[in-house]
Amino acid sequence: MVVLERDADLFSRARAISTDEEVLRIWQRLGLAERLKQDMLAERPVDFVDARGRPFITASPVPRGHGHPPQMFIYQPALEQVLRDGAARYPDVEVRLGHECLHLRQDPDGVELTVTGPDTAAPNHLRASYVIAADGGSSRTRTQLGIGYQGRTYEDRWVVIDTKMLQPWPHHDRLRFHCDPVRPAVDCPTPLGHHRWEFPVLPGEDEQDLTTDEAVYRLVARYGVTRDSVKVLRATVYSHHVRTAARWCTGRVFLAGDAAHAMPPWIGQGMAAGVRDAANLCWKLHAVLRGQLPPAALDSYEAERTARQGDHQAGRVRRRNHHRPTPHRQRGTHPAPATPGPRARLQPAPAVLHWIPHARYTTGLLAPQRHRARGRQIPQPFVTDPHGHHRRLDDVLAGRWLLLHARTATPQSPWDRACVPSLTIAPPGTAPARTPSPTTTASCWTGWTVTTRPPSPFAPTATSTARHPKAPPCPRPPGFAATALPATTTA
Repeated sequence: MVVLERDADLFSRARAISTDEEVLRIWQRLGLAERLKQDMLAERPVDFVDARGRPFITASPVPRGHGHPPQMFIYQPALEQVLRDGAARYPDVEVRLGHECLHLRQDPDGVELTVTGPDTAAPNHLRASYVIAADGGSSRTRTQLGIGYQGRTYEDRWVVIDTKMLQPWPHHDRLRFHCDPVRPAVDCPTPLGHHRWEFPVLPGEDEQDLTTDEAVYRLVARYGVTRDSVKVLRATVYSHHVRTAARWCTGRVFLAGDAAHAMPPWIGQGMAAGVRDAANLCWKLHAVLRGQLPPAALDSYEAERTARQGDHQAGRVRRRNHHRPTPHRQRGTHPAPATPGPRARLQPAPAVLHWIPHARYTTGLLAPQRHRARGRQIPQPFVTDPHGHHRRLDDVLAGRWLLLHARTATPQSPWDRACVPSLTIAPPGTAPARTPSPTTTASCWTGWTVTTRPPSPFAPTATSTARHPKAPPCPRPPGFAATALPATTTA
């Protein structure tokens, strides 16, 4: 595998500042989640405050069961360094920094790329079976393929300010949405001693002046932040785009990330969507190249990812008491308390945040049987392996195709012929097996004991299929040939 990266060095300023548990679960597959989390902030409370800084809603993101905190704040330069270091662990992955694809040409057997780099006097050529073009919103590859980029650009523009924190101030460690009708603001903690603010550009303001240090300090002064509190690292003005490529694949070339879609960069879903693209596509390419899936299975990439474009939009805040906000709160003010007194105050209403939708596919590489579990990603609890070690479920399953049984395992000949291992949820109290046997205990999961047969050598994907004991026999694994597949080693 060859990776072409246009920039020779890391971009020194943050762009994305947040990610979510599903993305951490993807990075977990690479063995990097715990290292990445060392440079992240988790479990930050979220406040919606009025013009005077008084909270009227305090919220917490709802976990989706992926085994990691539901929201993590990141510092992108540090994150990218860990990812680059992680890629260096693989001897069959070559990362060429400062290189760019100028042109590509396809034929029935592959793709030829014309590449330029810092050490080449003239462009050279690469030959590849498939190409993933993640070359940004202004993708040269998308343009060359003649693929449209449909959507719109919002008129509202925002100034984004990244700072280095010198001294803490009250509430610096909380994500705060300042619901000020004059100028709303987003006030966000970021790790490794950084902090971000975001302000809308108001009508008549000079954008160039608004990005100067003097203007930045005027904007943050109302929140008790001074030159002694922060050092300005970057201030820039952004437009928000919502666009999608007319198609995500032409022949052997696939678009991913901003080359395929763009959306407002709220709650880190721009970067997160690109990570999901790569996770969805790469295991399928790997299986196709090894003869374990037919090339037609790659058609599911666009079908599945475009169906999840709702992921890229912020969710909703649901009040636990289900009352509508009062006009006072909508205006950012508090009504007088019913019982006056020096200590009387209105408590902020608790809420939960549903701004990251469930991981679910409704179309794509799915079995034909209809079931409410179809297309859903299974949760990831901590489990106890046969040696008594507590681990996350995905680490135990090791990226294999698995057939998940409830209570009683029944033979499934299409899956057995494909050498797919089974996993069974046994009743509570099932004793762990400590000696080699057809089944060995893998975990205790919310009152159930999970057992699995010893792993087969065939391990193409990280997908799981759920089955109830009274259900009819399962069809063969989606995309698999009807005959037995060749055994391979786990990647």
